[in-house]
Amino acid sequence: MSLGRLHIVGVGPGDPELLTVKAARVIGHACVVAFFSRHGRVGHARTIADQFISSTAQELRFVYPFTTERSVNDPSYHEDMSDFYDDCAEKIRHEVHKGQNVVLLCEGDPFLYGSAMYIFDRLHISIECEIVPGITAMSGCWSEASLPITHGDDVLCVLPATMEEDDLADWLCRADAAVIMKLGRNMPKLRKALERAGRLDKALYVERGTQHNSKVMRLVDVEGNVPYFSLVLLSGRQNIR
Repeated sequence: MSLGRLHIVGVGPGDPELLTVKAARVIGHACVVAFFSRHGRVGHARTIADQFISSTAQELRFVYPFTTERSVNDPSYHEDMSDFYDDCAEKIRHEVHKGQNVVLLCEGDPFLYGSAMYIFDRLHISIECEIVPGITAMSGCWSEASLPITHGDDVLCVLPATMEEDDLADWLCRADAAVIMKLGRNMPKLRKALERAGRLDKALYVERGTQHNSKVMRLVDVEGNVPYFSLVLLSGRQNIR
């Protein structure tokens, strides 16, 4: 029996119309569709791709053992997540060895902070993998905000808000333009870092960019907790030409 193939498919930031033609075709032809989700949730990537999935496709739902409720600094975090990804990879390997073509869905682009990368790391040497790129969350968000992000020879820096405050402030001082992701509980720390860098007033907050319930506002006007699907944008040097 010939082996199947794994396609890791980026489905974009939220609007189903932002899937590429290739992504829609590959998803529609898949024998098996795999995706990640939280407990009690359908999964964001699965929701985006819904209309493109064949009614005859088998689905593999990979439920994270935990998400934000456990800190990445907890010694058990990486060990338990590694076990989880090992298990997911073996389930996909099993289907591929049966001759099935498997599509693994990923929000945004698979190789930009995507969980699908960890499956790729475990499988790409032993089975055939194809990556279908997707529109990134950040490009969806700066388009939603009508905010040109880089100009001329601006340097763009992509920062996870999980970094230490001192490191965040340092990078924010050095970069012309910046995108800060993974906000959540890190928002108070990020505010302090932006203020230290003298850039708080220019920071733009985008929540659920390209989705029907998106929000765009100045960061200084944001109150309370923020969801996972949100980020902060800092435009580079504007009107330089």
